[in-house]
Amino acid sequence: MYINQIIIQGFKSYKDQTILEPFSPKHNVIVGRNGSGKSNFFAAIRFALGDSYTSLSREDRQNLLHEGSGSAVMSAYVEVIFDNSDERFPTGKDELILRRTIGQKKDEYSLDRKNATKQDVMNLLESAGFSKSNPYYIVPQGRVTTLTNMKDPERLNLLKEVAGTQVYENRRAESLKIMNETDSKRAKIDELLTTIRGRLEELEEEKEELRAYQDKDRERRCLEYTIYNREQEEINRALEEIDNLRVNGVDENDANRDRFQQGEQDKQQLEEEIGRIRQRLELLGLDRKQHQDEKKDAAKQKANIELEVQNLSAGQSAAQQSRTQFEQDLQHVQSTIGERESALQKLMPEYNKIREQEKSIKSQVMDTKAKQQRLSTKEGRNARFKTKNERDKWLQKEIDENNTALATRKAVRTQTIEDIQALESDIKKAVNEISSLREEFEHRGETMQKHYNSVQKAKENRNALQDQRKEFWREEARLDTVLRNTQQEYKIAEDFLNRMMDRNTSRGLAAVRRIKQEHNLDGVYGPLAELFTVSDKFKTSVEVTGGTSLFHVVVDNDETATQVLEILQKERAGRVTFMPLNRLNPKQADLPQANDAIAMISRLNFEAKYEKAFRQVFGKTIICPNLEVAAQYARSHSVSAITPDGDRSDKKGALSGGYHDPRSSRIDGVHNLVKHRDELDKQRGRLNDIRQQLTSKDQEITRAVGEFEKAEQRARQAERGYEPKQQEMRARESDLQNKNNALDSKRLAKEKVEDLYRETEDQQSAYEAELASDFKKALSNAEEAELQRLNDLLPKLNKQHLEISSKRADLESQKSNMDVELRENLRPRLAQLKTQGFEFEGGSGTSNALQARQKDLKKITKSVDTIDARLLEVEQSIEAANEELATVQRQRDDKQRELEELARGIERFQKKMDKSIAKKTLLSEKATEAAHNIRDLGVLPEEAFESKYTRVSSDKAIKRLHAVHEALKKYSHVNKKAFEQYTNFTRQRTELQKRRKELDDSQGSITDLINVLDQRKDEAIERTFKQVSKEFATVFQKLVPAGKGRLIIQRKADPRSAQADEDESDTDAERRRASSVENYTGVGIAVSFNSTHDEQQHIQQLSGGQKSLCALALVFAIQACDPAPFYLFDEIDANLDAQYRTAVAELLKESSKTGQFICTTFRAEMLHVAEKCYGVVYRGNKTSEIVDVSRETALEFVEGRISGQ
Repeated sequence: MYINQIIIQGFKSYKDQTILEPFSPKHNVIVGRNGSGKSNFFAAIRFALGDSYTSLSREDRQNLLHEGSGSAVMSAYVEVIFDNSDERFPTGKDELILRRTIGQKKDEYSLDRKNATKQDVMNLLESAGFSKSNPYYIVPQGRVTTLTNMKDPERLNLLKEVAGTQVYENRRAESLKIMNETDSKRAKIDELLTTIRGRLEELEEEKEELRAYQDKDRERRCLEYTIYNREQEEINRALEEIDNLRVNGVDENDANRDRFQQGEQDKQQLEEEIGRIRQRLELLGLDRKQHQDEKKDAAKQKANIELEVQNLSAGQSAAQQSRTQFEQDLQHVQSTIGERESALQKLMPEYNKIREQEKSIKSQVMDTKAKQQRLSTKEGRNARFKTKNERDKWLQKEIDENNTALATRKAVRTQTIEDIQALESDIKKAVNEISSLREEFEHRGETMQKHYNSVQKAKENRNALQDQRKEFWREEARLDTVLRNTQQEYKIAEDFLNRMMDRNTSRGLAAVRRIKQEHNLDGVYGPLAELFTVSDKFKTSVEVTGGTSLFHVVVDNDETATQVLEILQKERAGRVTFMPLNRLNPKQADLPQANDAIAMISRLNFEAKYEKAFRQVFGKTIICPNLEVAAQYARSHSVSAITPDGDRSDKKGALSGGYHDPRSSRIDGVHNLVKHRDELDKQRGRLNDIRQQLTSKDQEITRAVGEFEKAEQRARQAERGYEPKQQEMRARESDLQNKNNALDSKRLAKEKVEDLYRETEDQQSAYEAELASDFKKALSNAEEAELQRLNDLLPKLNKQHLEISSKRADLESQKSNMDVELRENLRPRLAQLKTQGFEFEGGSGTSNALQARQKDLKKITKSVDTIDARLLEVEQSIEAANEELATVQRQRDDKQRELEELARGIERFQKKMDKSIAKKTLLSEKATEAAHNIRDLGVLPEEAFESKYTRVSSDKAIKRLHAVHEALKKYSHVNKKAFEQYTNFTRQRTELQKRRKELDDSQGSITDLINVLDQRKDEAIERTFKQVSKEFATVFQKLVPAGKGRLIIQRKADPRSAQADEDESDTDAERRRASSVENYTGVGIAVSFNSTHDEQQHIQQLSGGQKSLCALALVFAIQACDPAPFYLFDEIDANLDAQYRTAVAELLKESSKTGQFICTTFRAEMLHVAEKCYGVVYRGNKTSEIVDVSRETALEFVEGRISGQ
């Protein structure tokens, strides 16, 4: 085992976390400047191991924390990680982590990251070889100097400490203390024995006189027993007579009470039945009033509808005559229009054909004229121009002008075609719109009928919803009445229960229920009485047992109880006792298992989760058939026993009972309150549902009324919207005619443009042909012939064109006349008639309204009949309910008279029983007094039960008793307890003598133990001295090969024996000891540094370096006697010469094979034999750091320091 790693944070100069590289299991050396923190590092290890930092005050802990500038350090820790591969620590792990943490208010240990006590840590370290008696495995600065300056007595004390004599000294001191206490006790016992012997001598003289007194006293007690016993028997006979009378009367009275209780229940049921009948009457009265109001409203509505039906019927006959005339006119106009349109359809094909012919002939005429003109013009040009070049220039100019004209006419033609297409599209759209309007006019009746149907449907929906709302109103009124009655019953039940508890508890329970609902506390279960049910047979016994605990509130845990209590305290809302189920732990009672002892809790019905609460209140109570059995079980099993009538006996023998009025039952009151509260919550819930449904129905009615009004508005808009549509249709027809006229104009313009375009195109072709021909002064023969042909053809074509144009004009005139007649006369008249027809169709709305009102009249009539039937039914129900109420009230009055008679009988019996109870109480007191007198007589002699006393008369016994009392007066001075005192003192003397013998034996054992302890202490010191002396000589020989050294014991017998003892062997030294180790006065050191044979010098005669070497040799010798797993040396070579430093370094190297060494030094010798080197660096702000360095770096630091760098 060895230290593997150390972690420091916040301890002295090590503010930040310092994690050292793993140590070597052999020799490790730490170097650093003075004040850099080396000693703080050693202090950290000693702090973790508890070597010197044991009981720390707050100031001590504060001094161990880092005190540099910057953020304050509030806690520090040192963690030592041990390699436990050799399992020296009995943890079963290869590594052990020991940490100690301190703060201003804490000092804690942990082992393997788990909290541990300081004692656990110390025990674990001792089990691994860290001995308290040998603290020299850690040698801090100054320890070597202290050893060097030690005097011989101090060195002897050190030897005793190493030998572990402190344990023997502690046990010897304890033994001496016990011995002193034993001596004190023996002295007290001797004193008591002397006193007891004197008292026994006095009691011997009083015994004879006491014996005579006892004979007379025995006779007195026998006579008194005889008198008291006879008196007790007479009292018992009188009590038995009273009990027999009570039992016979109780049976009869119990029967009367049962009949009274049953009568009360019957009366209560009759009262409830009367309440239900009255509530039903109230509801029936409410229904009657509602039906009467509905009948009144319905009759008024019926009268209004009948008046409307009469008015609508009168106006419908006049509208029928006007409609007949309208239909005749409409038929005539439609027939005329049909004739004109048929004739027009027959005329149009011929008109179109003639028009096409006219167009064709006109085209021929124009072509002929153009050709004729071109040939004539050409002939004139040939004479006009002299050369071909002049002609060609002129022709080219004309061709260019014609190209310009063609482009312009082509654009005009294109624009005209686009205008025609746009007009045709507009006309088509207008035709469709007019057709749509006409179709709409034609379906006006159907549209209006749809609107009427929509209005009727919306109206019916509104009326149906209103009827449903009336039903909800009726149900709401009924529930209001029921709720008022339920609230009254609940208030009565609440007042009844409140009379059975104090006001604070009543307010507290009400507040708890409210708090549970407001804060949604599922863990509040309610009062105990609400959580169970019990049969009527055991109700009285359960109620008496529960008492006020019935109103204790059961909760799931104490947190819920605390939360509710805080709210109660804050609101000052009463006081309540809570039963947290997590805190209840009722003990299982030892209840008797018998037929006449029933466990009360077994007769209660409750949920399993409440079992702890019920066991707490009822778990130790049994139900017995009568009070005698109850008292017997209460005494034998230490339980509470109770009868079904509520008479109770507890385990101490106390009896309680009496009459228990069943009408004042708390359990019934609680259950009745819960029943009415549940009914009240139920009715409130139903009323809230009805009101929510009413709210929803109001919203539906609002929407339905809105839909109805919208439907009516749509119908009115449709009715009013046909006149604007007629005007719109006339405007559209007029616009359509204008567009048709414009289309005709555009088509004519298009024809003219096309003729001009074609003529220009022909002229262009002619110019181009002439431009390509030769220049001649005259026309060619072909041209002359063509010109002649054209001159002959043109008159014929003009004639044909004239004839065709005349025929086309006639047909066009006929067509125009028919168009004008249709457009200006017939079609407007038809539109006018259709408008009038729409008005008649609108008049059909009046017919529809008449039908609707007739339908409404039938409906309202049926509704009135239904209301009448309901009213009749309600009246019959009210009459039947009144008869039933009178019957039940008579039954209740009869039951009340019967109960009053039973109550008087019970009261008479109760008075009689009260007198009997008073007499019984008086007799019981006398019986108790007699029994007490008999008990006061103590243990009676056997002769008291013999005939000598049992047959004597009471008068004679009283006379004899008087004589005995007179005889006893002369013995008034006698010590009545002489025999008893003599016996007690004799017993005390025996016990004291036995105790003194035990103390004598104990003192001998303690003396033997002290002798053994002294012997063992001397042996330990002798043994330790031999081992340390031997190891000191060996170690000194290794450090100083040319020298010799040893330890010398100094004794009181020969203070100058140091020189004489140098040549003595160990056996001779032991033989010459005076008596024991107590004669030792000190331990001296004698050494020689030059030769093993030279005269040795004492340590006081040596130089400083030699003294330090001797001190180190003593340390190594102590460590060799009691090895530790590792050693910490702080600058132990500071005062040594170079040769001795080398020797010490070699010794450490050799010793590191069996143990780990961690040393600090300023010398190079120790660095040469080190396995690992570390450097302590001061970082400023009182902060240190330890780093792993190489041997060369460490040597450079040491050599630089030695040279003064």
